[in-house]
Amino acid sequence: MAVYTINAENLHYTPLNQMIRKAVRDGYDEIIIDNVMGQRFIADGLTGSVKLTIHGVPGGDLGMFMSGPTCIVHGNAEHAPGNTMDGGCIVVFGTCGDATAHSMRGGKIFVRDDIGYRGGIHMKEYQEKRPALIIGHQARAFLGEYMAGGLLILLRRGENDIYAERGIGSGIHGGMILIRGEVDDWCLGVGAKKTTAQREEMDIITPYVHEFCSWFDEDPDTYLSSSFSCIKPASARPFVNKYTWE
Repeated sequence: MAVYTINAENLHYTPLNQMIRKAVRDGYDEIIIDNVMGQRFIADGLTGSVKLTIHGVPGGDLGMFMSGPTCIVHGNAEHAPGNTMDGGCIVVFGTCGDATAHSMRGGKIFVRDDIGYRGGIHMKEYQEKRPALIIGHQARAFLGEYMAGGLLILLRRGENDIYAERGIGSGIHGGMILIRGEVDDWCLGVGAKKTTAQREEMDIITPYVHEFCSWFDEDPDTYLSSSFSCIKPASARPFVNKYTWE
């Protein structure tokens, strides 16, 4: 396997991304990027099966429009990783900022710890493409806002982990949010409805939970033996009463 290593210390994001793209064109199977500190747009628009191993904190829009590669982050990630991502996988051994998986339309994102506000906003799916965001600890408000498709799983590893506070699924009109444990009704956003996950929903999330645990060396039974709240659209048109029709 051909491996290419980049030292990103004090390197502006433009030449860094040029080096990454050249390494992909040259046929490297894995690109290791050391000393990353806030450089934006890493792996944006990349295709194929290349693996990027990132040591440090990548900046905004990690993997935007990416379709195929795998990005493994040994550290935290800033805002909007997976923005409009089309395929592939992002694994974060830490936390992510706001708008994680913004408009994601394919692939998978696994976050070991927490994410910020508006995770999964505008996620969507089409035919066989079903994006998935799996979070280990907790999320802030407006989780799954305006979701049009996809799958969002919040595992709430800690007993006191919050579950997105308020506005969960606000404006949701497609897709599904699964949150481990009970969710209070006042936390639901406009257009969201809550039930207890049944066998059908649990069968859907089981392989994702197993994959999450394989990345982070955990026991999937810790999660799958629990009950989950399932949040789906109450309607395909949650804001229909906000419009005036002539």
